Amino acid sequence: MSRQHPQINLSRRSLFKFGAGAIGTGVLTAGLGSNLLAAEKKAPVEDDITPDKALQELLEGNERFVKAKRRNPHQTHSRLVEVAKGQKPFASVLGCADSRVPSEIVFDQGLGDLFVCRVAGNIATSEEIGSLEFGSLILGSKVIMVVGHKRCGAVSAALKGGEVPGQIGSLLEAIKPSVESSKGQAGDKIENACKANILTQVKKLKSSSVLSKLIDEEKLKIAGAYYDLDTGKISILA
Repeated sequence: MSRQHPQINLSRRSLFKFGAGAIGTGVLTAGLGSNLLAAEKKAPVEDDITPDKALQELLEGNERFVKAKRRNPHQTHSRLVEVAKGQKPFASVLGCADSRVPSEIVFDQGLGDLFVCRVAGNIATSEEIGSLEFGSLILGSKVIMVVGHKRCGAVSAALKGGEVPGQIGSLLEAIKPSVESSKGQAGDKIENACKANILTQVKKLKSSSVLSKLIDEEKLKIAGAYYDLDTGKISILA
């Protein structure tokens, strides 16, 4: 009698656990992406919305914040328990690490709503782009908003130039092309450079093959926005 091998039953949950480990080691294949997507579908989800509607939700949340009428949605213990099972953020934010621009607060959102990447100068590094690709392709985020802000310290430092210690210089080097492109413009030099930097990062994100495909399929929108530190107002640039 031939010896039978035990049959392996690989559940969706097992696939998700495997996928998470694979991502941690940099192994993200097309097949694994499909498995992750299938696993994430088990997460509690909001009603499916379009990229335009997702963008509108962000802007309406910011309007509530500006008018001091925040609803503080999805910040209860029951929401904590709900999203612990999985996530499906409706929007992603590439923002500055500045402590005065916390995305969930300025957009009046809560647990499981936003997929946020923060780095000084809101620059789209390879790691940030990869994270946002994951947030859009796998988690289903419908909009990516690049949020720069008034009087950004990283942009100001890039404008001033000069030597800086440690790895700070790598941030400034990524911002310098935007500084150069904004030279000669009328108005405030720092504001012009901040806005140019936002548009540069939007362009970099749109050059991603993953994100551009989602845009072509009308599954994603990428927008650039400027945050006014004095008023809390978000203004769309592109």
